[in-house]
Amino acid sequence: MFNIVRMGVVGAGAVSQRGLLPHLTQEDIQDRVRLTAVCDIVPGRARAAAEKYGIPHAFQDYDALLASGEVDAVTLATPIRLHYEHGKKAIDCGVHVHFNKTMTTTVAEADELIALAQERGVKLVASPGEMLRPLNQQIRRLLLDGAVGVPTWAMAGEAVETYHEEEPYRAGDDVLSSVDPTWYFQRPGGGPLYDVTVYPLHRLTGILGPAKRVTAFSGLRIAERSWRGEKIECDMDDNTFMLLDYGDAFFAFVYGAAAGMADFAIFGTNGRIVDGSLNGKPIDFPGKVEGAGHSVGLPHVVGPHVKIGESHVYEDAMQLVDWVREDKPSIVTAEHARHVIEIFDAAYRSAETGEAQALRTTFPTVDDFGCD
Repeated sequence: MFNIVRMGVVGAGAVSQRGLLPHLTQEDIQDRVRLTAVCDIVPGRARAAAEKYGIPHAFQDYDALLASGEVDAVTLATPIRLHYEHGKKAIDCGVHVHFNKTMTTTVAEADELIALAQERGVKLVASPGEMLRPLNQQIRRLLLDGAVGVPTWAMAGEAVETYHEEEPYRAGDDVLSSVDPTWYFQRPGGGPLYDVTVYPLHRLTGILGPAKRVTAFSGLRIAERSWRGEKIECDMDDNTFMLLDYGDAFFAFVYGAAAGMADFAIFGTNGRIVDGSLNGKPIDFPGKVEGAGHSVGLPHVVGPHVKIGESHVYEDAMQLVDWVREDKPSIVTAEHARHVIEIFDAAYRSAETGEAQALRTTFPTVDDFGCD
């Protein structure tokens, strides 16, 4: 039990600057969490971030951060390919971990981290916490109550497009505003599945529960991108299309594409849910505010946090803070993240072999946490 959790931000790139650093240094949460350290491998970046946000300690070396004794927990905002290594080191040191999406690149890595954390008594929270959203909880209730009749099929996915090349934190001349996006397009850990499809797939599986099998097609559509006039050679698949089998001939189509997006949807014999509507009418849920952003209802997104970017990432980090302080387990579980990672793992394997792949992992749903 901790009164105030000392938090370290590992990786001072775009997501940290848009969200984690400004959120975690707000005055209203200093009675629960203190941002005591920031770490980044790029020379000078951690120091610049520490000076900008008033953080007492800056590190270029991650091992030095963990050895410093200055943090009780870390939020990992490093490239996805490094999450397993960084998470394992933190767990070995008894430091609690919030993983920004995606927790690992393989299900075997996720298995190992979960087992090691349980052995060491370390708490893990793994983004994205889509089932914290009251809208998604209400959609699950509607389905269980038969609002669309018998569900027949569903659709979810997202595209990366040119978002990362055009982010404002990559267009400047100083160390904080010239963050290289190359890793998003290279193996391991690049591609739209780990980067953006992880959101709608967490939403879909959170609402429907664990899937049973997956089959997929996958490949590289855009082999070359550019950033600041320089070519980026891409080698990670950027067009992956999956079919999930939920049993009893209930299927879900899920995509991670180079470009082009369609709405999240669940169809049934008596109706349809499309994004936030039921049969064309907006879905009501507890705490709904008309005209508010997509993070409405997240428990820690109040006061100044409503207007700061990446509020969902901040919310997930605060889920870890609450768990450490109050021994209050979070809906945002590593087990849910592992199931999504297994789907990705199995989809790539299916695309290579031409065979459907059985899924073995499961996770507790919001019902298991007693959510209303």
